[in-house]
Amino acid sequence: MSNGTDFNDIQRRMEGAINAFKHDLASLRTGRASSNLLDPIQVQAYGSAMPISQVATISVPEPRMISVNVWDKSMVAAVDRAIRESNLGFNPIVDGMTLRIPLPELNEQRRKELVKIAHTYAENARVAARHVRRDGMDHLKKAQKDGDISEDESRVQSDKVQKLTDDTISTIDSLLSGKEAEIMQV
Repeated sequence: MSNGTDFNDIQRRMEGAINAFKHDLASLRTGRASSNLLDPIQVQAYGSAMPISQVATISVPEPRMISVNVWDKSMVAAVDRAIRESNLGFNPIVDGMTLRIPLPELNEQRRKELVKIAHTYAENARVAARHVRRDGMDHLKKAQKDGDISEDESRVQSDKVQKLTDDTISTIDSLLSGKEAEIMQV
């Protein structure tokens, strides 16, 4: 829309907030093994920091085990060090060029901490959605002030922006409640 707000842009930015939230949730450990748990780990390789996925193949052979197959034998120690120093609480077992990472059972206190972290991620996503809404509303106010759109059209478009925001926040809340149930499941 040349006058008023570009709803496709607002929709795209709100979906970006949801996707970032999904990525954050995927990195939370729920007691089941997932290759996403190692996503935040950076390995010092060939003179620079690289994501672990660029120096090894990550697989999940069983529900409580992650297997990391390092491609270059000289990188095994660096990958092992990066996993141990990642503050994720993992203790890999080196077996040739493969690292096996057993996942211990989560205790109740750790589960509650993970739920708090998930709530923080959700609040960050909600704030991002509200920022997008604010930008859209500011754009509408400016367009109305400049005379590009009428007051009625501004109100109609404001309602659309608010509906997009409400839908985005309800999606974030439903993703959060699903993850919370997954974390607390024993």
